[in-house]
Amino acid sequence: MNGMIRSFIAAVATPPALLAATATAVLTGPSSAQAATAGPCDIYASGGTPCVAAHSTTRALYGSYNGPLYQIRRSSDNTIKDVGVLSAGGYADAASQDSFCAGTSCVITVIYDQSGRGNRLTQAPAGYWPGPAAGGADNLADAKAAPVTLGGHKAYGVYVAPGTGYRNNNTNGVAKGDQPEGIYAVVDGTHYNNWCCFDYGNAQTDGQADSPAIMETVYFGADKQWGWGDGNGPWVMGDLEWGLFSGSKAGYNPNPTINQRYVTAVVKGEPNHWAIREGSAQSGALSTVFDGVRPSGYNPMKKEGAILLGIGGDNSTSGAGTFFEGVLTSGYPSDATENAVQANITAAGYGAGSGDPQPGAQIVGNQSGRCVEVPASSTANGAQVQLADCQNADRQRWTYTSGRALQVYGNKCLDASGQGTVNGTKVIIWDCNGQPNQQWTLNADRTVTGVQSGLCLDAEGAGTANGTRLILWACHGGPNQQWSLRN
Repeated sequence: MNGMIRSFIAAVATPPALLAATATAVLTGPSSAQAATAGPCDIYASGGTPCVAAHSTTRALYGSYNGPLYQIRRSSDNTIKDVGVLSAGGYADAASQDSFCAGTSCVITVIYDQSGRGNRLTQAPAGYWPGPAAGGADNLADAKAAPVTLGGHKAYGVYVAPGTGYRNNNTNGVAKGDQPEGIYAVVDGTHYNNWCCFDYGNAQTDGQADSPAIMETVYFGADKQWGWGDGNGPWVMGDLEWGLFSGSKAGYNPNPTINQRYVTAVVKGEPNHWAIREGSAQSGALSTVFDGVRPSGYNPMKKEGAILLGIGGDNSTSGAGTFFEGVLTSGYPSDATENAVQANITAAGYGAGSGDPQPGAQIVGNQSGRCVEVPASSTANGAQVQLADCQNADRQRWTYTSGRALQVYGNKCLDASGQGTVNGTKVIIWDCNGQPNQQWTLNADRTVTGVQSGLCLDAEGAGTANGTRLILWACHGGPNQQWSLRN
């Protein structure tokens, strides 16, 4: 995006090679250490659009890949370690990270390129906007901050808090100028914000927003400054520099708000033609939300071939999100190829397992736009939570743990008062005890249900004002029962 201005179906027949790759992925299933015989990049190659960069901290993206996925560094002694896969073509060896980082913190220093072209991602240097680290560089991601499960196997994503970013300005084989390419990313659908720019893809090499059309990346978030879609977001859009675009025209296009727990986000482009596709990374097909000509001023494209993650092309560092896997291709992939890749992604089993812990995030009401907080920063047992204007405050930061608790302050948990299971039960904080009235399910439809009661977290009386109290109520799908987690 341009920091200087300011300061996201048509089904087609699947070719036999792609059909075979897809069937192999689905039939193999996610239950073993090896996620699939064919990976996404094998499918792209079968479709004539091979990967030129393949990044993932959760699994191999080729069926034969048996190298490192990412590198971590621990703070206790600055020792580094590569984290690989459990077996060729399989899931990340998260246990090796857990052992290495036990008792200390770790950061992700390198995200390796599985394509063999050496397009690894490392700490982003300063651009037009300086990052918060030494010399204006960006922060490195906390290696423990985005635990996830794939087919019951633990892994870690790349948790991008504002100020975190990765980049490679000297790549091999990435599209330049108006050359065609495809990009996909699998991201956390509940971790985003309304700023610029949580991007993954092709960017300029100098970190300066000196021209439109020098970028082509997937953007995920709820930024409304340049382009947006229906509802409050988030949306999948394309960051093309000097603009986030949800279609061929600047500003609004009728793209749907995303409500999936895990999201497959696709942007692809060729001369005077580009498309945005999206879907759940857990099940189902991709939808094409835009397919048409380039925006005015973006034909031809002037892409420069750098690769970035988590930031804008000019190093805008205010975006937030979590990245699990993604690729850049040579050539414009067909919908059939991408549909086969999507089948492979859903077969990998994101979120299928023992829980999806989330780091401290805000719980935002979709109707009100306000955050769930403990009033007056109280730490007293029994304090009833309420809605309030979102602020960067501990009283509004909640961690969804592997035990399905929503934890605040590190030792207090969201609690159904008196273990209540009837409409109107107050939602309070209490010392964490692991009981079922402190366990919650984050659902794909954005409701939050109590494990014990089966009732939904509800803004009382459909209120939207500061001070509206939260209660339990029978689930009806109304907007006062829909919530998002965001940084």
